[in-house]
Amino acid sequence: MLLEPNPKNGCFGCGGSNANGMRLTFERDDAAHRIRGSFRIAPQFQGATGFVHGGIIATILDEAMGKVSVFHGVQSVTAEMTIEYLRPVPVDSDLIVEGYEIKHEGRNLHYAGEIRNSTGTVLARSRGRFVEVDMNRFRANAARTEKS
Repeated sequence: MLLEPNPKNGCFGCGGSNANGMRLTFERDDAAHRIRGSFRIAPQFQGATGFVHGGIIATILDEAMGKVSVFHGVQSVTAEMTIEYLRPVPVDSDLIVEGYEIKHEGRNLHYAGEIRNSTGTVLARSRGRFVEVDMNRFRANAARTEKS
C-alpha cells in the first residue's frame, strides 16, 4: 500500500502542501510490518558538496520510523531519536529507507530505521522512541500554548 503525501498536510518531510517540503512517499509492507521508501535527494538538500545534509538524513529516518505507527492504527510523535551516520549519503543517487518496530510498551513505540544505497550498504541508521498521541488533544494543547 502506498503512503503518499497528504495534500492538506504541511509537514516538511511527508506533507503535500509544503511548497519547500520533501514530499516523501512510502510503501507499507503489511507482511513484513515495515515501511519503505525509494528516492533520490536533490542537491538543494546537500551539506558538504555532493552529500546529503545530516539534518535531511535525520528527517528521512524520522519520517520512515514515524510511519510505522500505521501498523498499530495510531498517530505518534517523536520523543527521542539517535542517528548513526555511517557513510556519506550522496545526492542524486538511488536510496532506500526502511522503518520497523523494535518493541511496543504502552504508549511508547520503539522503532528503528536505515538508509541504504542501491547495493544495500547501510549509510545511516537510527533508533527512536515515539509516543502515541490523541491528535485532537495534541492540537488543543498546542493551540492553548500558542495563546499563552
